Amino acid sequence: MIEVIALVAFALALSAFFGGRKTAERLDAEVAVLKKEIARLTATAGLAPPEGDVASEQAAGIAERSADVAIDDDEGVEGPSASAREGARIFGDAEPAKAETAADEAVAASVEAAIADTTQPRQAESLESRLGARWAVWVGGVALALGGVFMVKYSIDAGLLSPAVRLTLAAFFGLLLAAAGEVIRRRAVPVIANEFQNAMIPGILTAAGAVTLFGVAYAAYDIYGFIGTATAFVLLAMISLATVGLSLLHGQALAGLGLLASLVTPLLVSSDEPRPWVLFGFLSVVWLATLLASRLRRWMVVPTLANVGIGLWGLAYVTAVSPFDALPVAFALLVMILGVGLVWPGAADTDMPDEPLPEPTRPLAVAGPWEKLFTPAYAAISVSAAIAATVLALIFISPAVSAVNYPVKEFFVVVAALAALGAWRTNAVYPALLSALGAIAGIGSLTALSGVLAYLDSSLAGVAPEIVLPSRTATLTALLLATLFVLFGAFVLARRLRENTQFAILWAGIAAVVPVALTTMSFLMTGNYAFDLPHGLFALVVGGGLLALADWLYRRDGETEGLDITANLLIGGSFALFVIALHAWTDGLVTTLAIAVLGTGYAGATRIRTWPILPWMIGAAAIVVLGRIAWEPTIVGAENLGTTPVFNALLPGYGIPALLLVGSAYLVRSWPDLRVRNLLQALASLFVLLTLAILVRHAMNGGVLDSAVPTLGEQSIYTLLAIGASGVFMTLDTKSPSPVFRYGGMGLGVLSMLSVLSAHLFGLNPYFSGELLGRIPFFDLLLIGYLLPGIGYAGLAWYARDKRPLPYVMALAVSGAILAFAWATLSVRRLWQGENVVDWKGFLQGETYTYSVVWLVLGVLLLVLGSRFNAKSIRIASAVLVFIAVLKVFLIDMSNLEGFLRALSFIGLGGVLIGIGLFYQKILSGVGVKRQPSAGPTQPQ
Repeated sequence: MIEVIALVAFALALSAFFGGRKTAERLDAEVAVLKKEIARLTATAGLAPPEGDVASEQAAGIAERSADVAIDDDEGVEGPSASAREGARIFGDAEPAKAETAADEAVAASVEAAIADTTQPRQAESLESRLGARWAVWVGGVALALGGVFMVKYSIDAGLLSPAVRLTLAAFFGLLLAAAGEVIRRRAVPVIANEFQNAMIPGILTAAGAVTLFGVAYAAYDIYGFIGTATAFVLLAMISLATVGLSLLHGQALAGLGLLASLVTPLLVSSDEPRPWVLFGFLSVVWLATLLASRLRRWMVVPTLANVGIGLWGLAYVTAVSPFDALPVAFALLVMILGVGLVWPGAADTDMPDEPLPEPTRPLAVAGPWEKLFTPAYAAISVSAAIAATVLALIFISPAVSAVNYPVKEFFVVVAALAALGAWRTNAVYPALLSALGAIAGIGSLTALSGVLAYLDSSLAGVAPEIVLPSRTATLTALLLATLFVLFGAFVLARRLRENTQFAILWAGIAAVVPVALTTMSFLMTGNYAFDLPHGLFALVVGGGLLALADWLYRRDGETEGLDITANLLIGGSFALFVIALHAWTDGLVTTLAIAVLGTGYAGATRIRTWPILPWMIGAAAIVVLGRIAWEPTIVGAENLGTTPVFNALLPGYGIPALLLVGSAYLVRSWPDLRVRNLLQALASLFVLLTLAILVRHAMNGGVLDSAVPTLGEQSIYTLLAIGASGVFMTLDTKSPSPVFRYGGMGLGVLSMLSVLSAHLFGLNPYFSGELLGRIPFFDLLLIGYLLPGIGYAGLAWYARDKRPLPYVMALAVSGAILAFAWATLSVRRLWQGENVVDWKGFLQGETYTYSVVWLVLGVLLLVLGSRFNAKSIRIASAVLVFIAVLKVFLIDMSNLEGFLRALSFIGLGGVLIGIGLFYQKILSGVGVKRQPSAGPTQPQ
């Protein structure tokens, strides 16, 4: 049965070979017809061909190449413009010029017609074509390979031949298949390669021969023991490399087979002792051979698979062997990175690959510059290499893999090489990005393993000291990598800002972000917070270098496209590095003030340079200062903060940044960007309010600024800030209408009113909480907790008229009236009860009477204000307050007061009510008099 299968397979191969010859003869006839047509067109144009048949043959070659596509599956179809240029070159020496032009046009028209015929949509492939031209070839190749295997097996089972003879015959059979493939390839016709490119008979035969030879070598080593490990390894490697070499003749599929055999070889032939240099040296040679073949034929799939293969082998090695030697793996990765950068795709065009895209995938519109940047030609090769290199570099320093010694040098070299590739080639955009991500993630891992966190992480408790990475090593690695990324960014910006603007902008961002991230992680994890000279000096030098680079590009390129974005990125990076330097060299109040001064310096630079980001840096400085205030509200620490009101560390800590923000807002008052002007105005207003609130808080609370227990004073600061921010947003919205300012300000106002209802009146009310009001009357907790917010709400309601919806304005006015009522009421209780106004102390008769008087007076004042400003909401609040006073007098004073106080309460209430009535009569009479002329003529009085 096996012999029959082999015979059938051989017959199929011969049939395919003779069928190919017939096709070749038919195509030869068609080429002859094309020659005659070209000759006729030439004669018609009056142009005599050169002597001999050379011109005819060359023209026929043009037509033949135009009608056919490339030999293998990855070569592109030569377009009509290329054929026309070739024809013009061939007939370039003919005279006269007019005849030459006519001949060129005729030849071009003929060639274009031939190409149009070949580019017509193909008809659906018939069942006969599938069975006869494709499946027969595939099954035939498999049958030939299995035939050789089965023949060897049969000879083993029957005992006909010795092992040496069997292996020799099998090897001869494999060589015979490879030779047959070469013979048929030489006789094949290019159209067959085009029409049935995935069923090439020469490639199938060569692949079957390679599989047979591979099996023979492995059997000689593993089954019979004829050869040793080293010999078997070399033999299998030679067969794999030879297969890759033959792929230049037979196509990419055979290259894939050779690559697969090469990757499998170390698994088939292994020794008891792992030898990583032999393994990864062999893989590097195979990878380089594959890449060279791919470069010659412009393949994409095979080199991508080769990158994946090296990555998988490296992953298997570093996870399976402990401890592992990272240097051989790093060597293979460096070979891969250098090959991608110098060999393939190397400096290939980044716009489009040479091979034409299939019709359904051809772009219908021209891609934008950023889309072209992130869709470079042959991206799969560089992306796969970058992923393999980045993942393995991170695994090198992973605590889950590296048990004792962390290969920091190998990590550094691989990441640096990948970054160099990303800076050298514009089509290596993804290696550039992955190198940046790898550097940040790797330094995060290294610094986390340093001596600082080793004592903070419970998972590292009790481990051997040598497992903890020295902080000096982590710091040095971080700073060196940061320096390299800055240098690579400067290199790209100096060379490619004009020609490859988007690529240069990308590298400007990398050069700004990566050093900031690496320096920050290194300082936080391994630095000395009191005073760190290395981190501070490095941040200062690199930040100054970024500023100098931005200025040099400005002076060199002027108004070059993309320069503003590049400068913005570099300046933002410099600001962040300067902030790190200030944190490394200073502390407390000095740091806060220095950051504010730094931001003001960037705002002042707007007088020299017009970079859009400069005024935004003062906003960034303000955010950093706010972050420091949130972290330490006392600026200098609670133990170092004096108790003297106003004149303490809070005044410069809050006041100087506020003044600098005001000055910066004035400096950029004529800046063309309205948004940054509004932002600085808002921040300046916010800092001024914050300074006032914090000073009042300190003064009224005996020098204690913060506490673990929530207090009314602290909540009052938040309320005042919300009121101030709402007013600032409203101002900004009137100058530059914006949904952010409009709804943001209203949202802050609503949140502050909710805090009043929940905290000021109930949760933190001193009447319920028992919180002491302070020793100084009036300048106490009630001032900041009730009176100031009440005045703030009243002012905000007055300012919001005609700017905000009426319900919102009325809610603000009512909130102010409620807070004023609470302040007046609690002030009366303080007058009678002292600092502690808690509820369990009860009420005195004089206190009860005083409430009535104060409420009535407050009601009258609200009525006067409501009529003065024609505010209906304030008049309604007045009416409600007077109604409450009336209820109190009749329900409480009548039962609790005695004698003169009871009578005086009712007399006062009656007098006030009569006065209010008279007041309303005058108001209503005035309204009536004003309206009377519109109703009719007035009568003389």
